Amino acid sequence: MVPSEELPILESLINIRTRLTLLKKASMTEYIQPKDVESIYHAVLKQVTKLNDIRDENANQASTSSDTDSQPNRVDQALTDVFSLVSLFFLVIGKSRTSVAGFCQLASMRQLLTHMNESGVYTETDLQPYSTRLQELREVITQETENDQLPAAMEKLLTKKLEDTERVLGDLFKSLSVLSVELVPIHQRLVQIRKSLSSLAAMEKPLKSEVKALMEELRKIDGKRVDGKFLGPGGSSVPTGQAILSGLLEECFEIAQDIRALHEDDVPIPLKPIFDRLTELRAKLERLSLTHRWTLRETDLYNYSMALAEIDSMRVDGKFVDADGEPPSDGQYGLLYLLRRCYGLIYRLISSSEPVSEELMPIANKLSTVKKCLNEVLRFGGPFSARDLYPYHLALHQIDNMRKDGKFMAGDGSIPEGQAILVAHLSECHELLEMLKAGMGDSDSD
Repeated sequence: MVPSEELPILESLINIRTRLTLLKKASMTEYIQPKDVESIYHAVLKQVTKLNDIRDENANQASTSSDTDSQPNRVDQALTDVFSLVSLFFLVIGKSRTSVAGFCQLASMRQLLTHMNESGVYTETDLQPYSTRLQELREVITQETENDQLPAAMEKLLTKKLEDTERVLGDLFKSLSVLSVELVPIHQRLVQIRKSLSSLAAMEKPLKSEVKALMEELRKIDGKRVDGKFLGPGGSSVPTGQAILSGLLEECFEIAQDIRALHEDDVPIPLKPIFDRLTELRAKLERLSLTHRWTLRETDLYNYSMALAEIDSMRVDGKFVDADGEPPSDGQYGLLYLLRRCYGLIYRLISSSEPVSEELMPIANKLSTVKKCLNEVLRFGGPFSARDLYPYHLALHQIDNMRKDGKFMAGDGSIPEGQAILVAHLSECHELLEMLKAGMGDSDSD
């Protein structure tokens, strides 16, 4: 239930979400203007401030703030949807190094860590990049707060999201702390086998030879146990963390059985629509990961996130069910792997977004290509003639002529984000070209 005093905020957030959706559709034919994104951001900020004031007042009256924070309602969901889209729009206009742009990363990271916790398939090496990124985001929030660049309402919202993600990550690290050092190599190998088996389970026709090789390795690992326990060096001690390894080992054997079932029959009929949908989403996201510099508009990731959230919500007690509410025994691991794979691809695409406005991305891509070509030419060596280097001179000259007063301008005369990156790339290209010219003869140089 939404409290009556929060209903106007819910209505405003729904209207803002509609504005964002329209802006996203309009952006299919034209570039997104930073002023439009900033306008919506300030509208969201106004509603967040109102929401904080109402809840702080209610908390003071109840002499506790834990109740309101621990029971999110439709307002919280609408706010998450709106702010996720705003965050993606910040990536589009080149403000990927701001705390607001970090919100969508936090949301994606939270989903991935939750699935890791559910599967139990992770090592400290898998978790460390998330820990590093969370620390970076905390530093950005702190710096913007100290410089009065982040309003108090947004600082509160982002800090809460950050702390929630840090708590999940802390739980994952804590679960690994009981694992004895002697068992770490076995644990790491079992995690790798588990990931390989899950990948095979996501195929309609996995290769029997690959499954057989993994099964043989699992049997060898299982054979190292004595009375169901992995022993330490010398076989005189029983290191801690037995339950983690035993659970992983059993799960690997279960996935292998699931894959064998796929050899005999296809994906169970009740799960086939979900399998096809996830396979399609994975294929699209993998294509985007290869061509994202030229084809990706970050706001498109919102649609993929919503589609995955809808599929994820179909699970009951962690399993996909049929029309009768019963979970088919086969095909579950393959679907879960596909789901987590899609979440991982979205997070990778968000994290790889460069702080360059989409209006300048064609120039950035051209400069990146020229720099790559010049590096390859320099690596293979000369001699070079003026004719050889002319195409690079021409390309850089054309890009130089796009600047006005040293700036790359937008169509409306504004100065988009990403100027420093483009100027740095341009300078590098000119330096590489000069190095190549130094290897020419005097007559060629003239």
